[in-house]
Amino acid sequence: MDIQFTHKEALIFKQISSVAAQLNMPCYLIGGFVRDKIIDRPVKDADIVCIGDGIALAHAFAETFNPKPIVAFFKNFGTAQIKLADLEIEFVGARKESYQQHSRKPEVEMGTIEDDQNRRDFTMNALAISLNEVDFGQLIDPFEGVKAIENKIIKTPLEPIQTFSDDPLRMLRAIRFATQLGFEIEASTFAAINENVHRLKIVSQERITDELNKIMLCKKPSIGWELLNKSGLLKLIFPQMLDLHGAAYLDGIGHKDNFYHTLQVLDNIAEHTQNLWLRW
Repeated sequence: MDIQFTHKEALIFKQISSVAAQLNMPCYLIGGFVRDKIIDRPVKDADIVCIGDGIALAHAFAETFNPKPIVAFFKNFGTAQIKLADLEIEFVGARKESYQQHSRKPEVEMGTIEDDQNRRDFTMNALAISLNEVDFGQLIDPFEGVKAIENKIIKTPLEPIQTFSDDPLRMLRAIRFATQLGFEIEASTFAAINENVHRLKIVSQERITDELNKIMLCKKPSIGWELLNKSGLLKLIFPQMLDLHGAAYLDGIGHKDNFYHTLQVLDNIAEHTQNLWLRW
């Protein structure tokens, strides 16, 4: 598949390619940028994975500019970020991860591009494009991520139960992506969410709220809330919302189900405003 870059994007990625070659450091464009290019969604940030020191690559890339852009780097995480006029670029070394039962923060060690793709949450986010001079622009798709995008399916690259147990936030991300993109969550992947609901307890409220806000900003947020309901996650994170379920009876006459009525009101207001707080 031929991924179409804009002229500016192509110049930037060629520049990164050249710098990486000088450092003898293979590098790849990976994740959301690749996915969104295939879907034809607007892109504003790009993730670069290199086999080596991502911070060193970012600094070397910055040196090719005049004036030189600021490199924000985080040694503890091995990441660096450069903000250009039209694109925010993050650099990181390829890594493999292992998790402890009590935490979603992984133990990290240096790895290959294959290791890095293995640790991704969904097949559509494991897509990579080579920025190496020998095969510049070649798509690397070990988990049939393109096929998943074409079929509008969300599935994990590895066993879903392990994927969600390792990092339970991925369960909310699956529902958020399904709501944003109009995709379906593959059956075994959704079943694994049902089985791992309890694992969400190790995720901070801040991260949970961030995903809920993204669902609320979707074109039709009710899709996400219904998936949260069916998955069992809603009972854990917002039981008061679940209490709205069921039709009320007055004088023996059944009235509307307040849960679904609330979702309909939410969808109605979503047609008229992008204001997050009005949607809430």
